[in-house]
Amino acid sequence: MSSPSPDLFAKREPDAPLADRLRPRTLDDVVGQAHLIGPGKPLRLAFEARKPHSMILWGPPGVGKTTLARLMAQAFEADFIAISAVFSGVKDIRDAVQRAELTLQQHGRHTILFVDEVHRFNKAQQDAFLPYVERGLITFVGATTENPSFEVNGALLSRAAVYMLQPLTEAELGVLFDRARGKARRDLVFSAGARELVIGYADGDARRLLNMLEQIAVAAASSGLDAVDDAFVKNTLTQHLRRFDKGGDVFYDQISALHKSVRGSSPDAALYWLVRMLDGGADPLYLARRMVRMAVEDIGLADPRALRIALDAAETFERLGSPEGELALAEAVVYLAITPKSNAVYTAYNAARELIRNDVSRPVPARLRNAPTKLMKELGYGNDYRYAHDEEGAYAAGENYFPDGMARPGFYEPTARGLEARIKERLEELRQLDRKAK
Repeated sequence: MSSPSPDLFAKREPDAPLADRLRPRTLDDVVGQAHLIGPGKPLRLAFEARKPHSMILWGPPGVGKTTLARLMAQAFEADFIAISAVFSGVKDIRDAVQRAELTLQQHGRHTILFVDEVHRFNKAQQDAFLPYVERGLITFVGATTENPSFEVNGALLSRAAVYMLQPLTEAELGVLFDRARGKARRDLVFSAGARELVIGYADGDARRLLNMLEQIAVAAASSGLDAVDDAFVKNTLTQHLRRFDKGGDVFYDQISALHKSVRGSSPDAALYWLVRMLDGGADPLYLARRMVRMAVEDIGLADPRALRIALDAAETFERLGSPEGELALAEAVVYLAITPKSNAVYTAYNAARELIRNDVSRPVPARLRNAPTKLMKELGYGNDYRYAHDEEGAYAAGENYFPDGMARPGFYEPTARGLEARIKERLEELRQLDRKAK
């Protein structure tokens, strides 16, 4: 019996993911972010000056935040420590600081401390960095997908420059695709449609593009294929949701775009953002609730039917579910976009709230008080009250329903659009009657 080959039971290291194998080694290898690392741009100047500074890198996943931090350490010949706020705590911060102290004392080297998902740290954990940033022991580089104005405490934010990274464009993803295709599998050929589909599915995320390329290469090898078309890509990438964070900036940016498209009377844009959010996994009933808000805030009495249509759409979705019920949401959002707009009631309500918040508590005039008991009648409650239905036209011209001594604030000023144009005419008729009654 022959002895086993010496390599038969040798431990094999797993191949590094394609994203790691293609990680840029120099700043010139980085694809995208030209507004930060192009000639004369802020991060390029910092690299060339060899002067590190603390910073927050803010942007969606897969746009190069970790890569830039690693390249900084390399360019500045600094020690690089990476921790994730998802898995780390104050102890990990202390350990990183101790390592930075030793590195400085023993080797005279500075430390760049990279904190991924820094917004996941609470205020106390974020404050733990401050003394070491102020001493210059570490250069702090935080990465976040959330708006640092809300998620990073002010003390830390004031000591760090904020750089906003952008999703990669289709052209930039195309450069990365061509660079990576051979690394994933050199002999694999993509049709033009397949290439375009993969770039579209990546949705601005370089890491996602590389992971999909790797997945396609493995699937093609398993099927014995040397070429892939768009049908193969679609079958292989069955889960390809657009970038969508249900609690983060992308979510609120898109709902803002939807609301502004409705307010701006652009049905196509409103439909686009609605479908984008549905495609990304947004809760349809949340979108329905937002449409109800649009109906009362931006349409109001210019078209009171809009509120009923928005409510009906929500109820229809509750009964039918997805995908059938989504058509009702589409119908509602198109209607909300094309109907006349008015924020007159919304403005009036806010003005009333502001006045009440700052005004004194004025008593109800006796004539407007109810008098259900004999004592109340003896106290004058309800005296001199004019019952509108007994007056001509069912209107008590010249009557004042505000507290005595209070100027009429004029909260509600209807527009000349939709039904409010008729309301405006009616209010002017009543005001003329009031003027005649004085």
